[in-house]
Amino acid sequence: MRCSSLLRPPRNLAAHAFSARCCMSTVADAGPSSAPALTEKPPRPSEDELRRRRRTEWKRRQNGQTFLDHTVIHVRAGNGGDGCVAFHRELFKPYGPPSGGNGGRGGDVYIMPTPHLTTLSSVPTRIRAQNGGTGQGTWQNGRNAPPLVIKVPLGTIVRELAPDDPRRSKDEYEAEYEALQGLSPQERRAKMREKRWVHYPEYADDNAQREDFKHAERVLFAAERERRRTRRLRAENPIFLDLDKPEEAAEAADPNAPLGHRRAEPMGHLIAQGGAGGLGNPAFLSPTNRSPKWATRGAEGERISLALELKLLADVGLVGMPNAGKSTLLRALTGGRARTEVAGYAFTTLNPIVAVVRVAEDGSFDGYAEGAVHDETHLEEAHERELLDSGALADALTRNQRRALEARDREEELDDDPFAALEAFRFTVADNPGLIERASANVGLGHSFLRSMERSLALVYVVDLSAPAPWDELRVLRDELEEYKPGMSAKARMVVANKADLLAGTGTGQEGAEEIAEAKAKLARLEAFVAEEMRVPVEDAQGMIVGERPLDVVPVSAKYSMNLRKVVRLMRTYVEEAREKKAAS
Repeated sequence: MRCSSLLRPPRNLAAHAFSARCCMSTVADAGPSSAPALTEKPPRPSEDELRRRRRTEWKRRQNGQTFLDHTVIHVRAGNGGDGCVAFHRELFKPYGPPSGGNGGRGGDVYIMPTPHLTTLSSVPTRIRAQNGGTGQGTWQNGRNAPPLVIKVPLGTIVRELAPDDPRRSKDEYEAEYEALQGLSPQERRAKMREKRWVHYPEYADDNAQREDFKHAERVLFAAERERRRTRRLRAENPIFLDLDKPEEAAEAADPNAPLGHRRAEPMGHLIAQGGAGGLGNPAFLSPTNRSPKWATRGAEGERISLALELKLLADVGLVGMPNAGKSTLLRALTGGRARTEVAGYAFTTLNPIVAVVRVAEDGSFDGYAEGAVHDETHLEEAHERELLDSGALADALTRNQRRALEARDREEELDDDPFAALEAFRFTVADNPGLIERASANVGLGHSFLRSMERSLALVYVVDLSAPAPWDELRVLRDELEEYKPGMSAKARMVVANKADLLAGTGTGQEGAEEIAEAKAKLARLEAFVAEEMRVPVEDAQGMIVGERPLDVVPVSAKYSMNLRKVVRLMRTYVEEAREKKAAS
């Protein structure tokens, strides 16, 4: 190709630029105007409240725990690629036609739930998709950017932040409006044109005087007004997603789909659209302008701020005061597979922990061993250190070898699990941090774990039977659930009276008989209290209240794995009933 002798640009010169997005700021003869409304920011939290929040988050992250159930993310879709200003040149044709390609489209941003995640800690707070490719000479269009998929755990609630929320970042229109503040009208016009147009070298001033360019500018602003109107209408219905089910492609559910065709993978829900690519100079060719020397830049991708809130999808949620034995109960129900922290002080569990209970037809469950002891964590660790010092673990697998072996077993689904053939039912149980009085007012860990119990199909109260008044604990637990969310206490189905072994007594003869009698009287009083004051309403398929039912009371010793088969049998019944009711509705 050969360049024109009049213009004499460098060989294969094509003007490219970075992408941007236009906004509707006002300048004389430059386009529509609109300034965002200024709203007063809500008062900042007090210093004591901020200190308490930081201390709570610090506690939750101790011992390597990185569980995160709420966060705010700022998402930016990809910008469109710029159009190209170029002219075709070849031998014996010095004045070829316009040949600039269009820019590629910016990447869209999707959000998709996945069952492989259990925390929001892996989701970055600032997310940006790739930009589209710029156009090239000889009619080469820019490459479209690939979409970006944000993966979040099942049970995540996605909410778009309101315009008056102080955590919200500026959108693309507000960002440009802020950048134009303090400039003169001429400077604002030049800055806006620079952000929207690509000019052939040394032809920016000449293009501004042409009628064809002014007409193209009016058309561009009209298209911007339409895009902004569409965005404003969509803002009236902010994003709200309840991601409680995994995404599945329509083709995957159709068994009669044709073979040999590539099936589209599910991408989730669209939350931010990428900017459109700019137009190359061939798009402005007209009978009155045979050599257009301008092109448009790519549009800026959408910006949005979202609040993510994770509500765990556990079938059964354990609710109890601190140090009631919930972690020990979960370890006993799973045969020690759930590595929860067990100690003799309050708030041992700082994050919800979900474990799977596998049940056989005869009522036994995986890991069940009557009388198996689940001691405090520091005692078990001391025992492991003794074994290590004595050389008993010399031939044991290392931590990395153990992890690799477990991963291989999960991937290959080996048939060496002795309980696999006996398993008839499974459900999940969540161990939640201890609930204290005024937790509904966000005291203690407060809302940070109460939200994790909202989706549970059934709730189980866990109380310390050795406490002076376990019925008072039940009253506090019920009232706090109702204060947090009315009707939430209606999900309760059972009261587990834990630590019953502490009431057995160590005396013999007459003294031992009196201690056993006192324990039975205490249990009878607890059962009477539950029957009188802890009844919950019963709803039919239409949601109408048709009666009341009492809660089951089961005394257990989680430390010594006593009377747990009855607990598992009742939990299975609750989960089956809830699943059938949910499927029918």
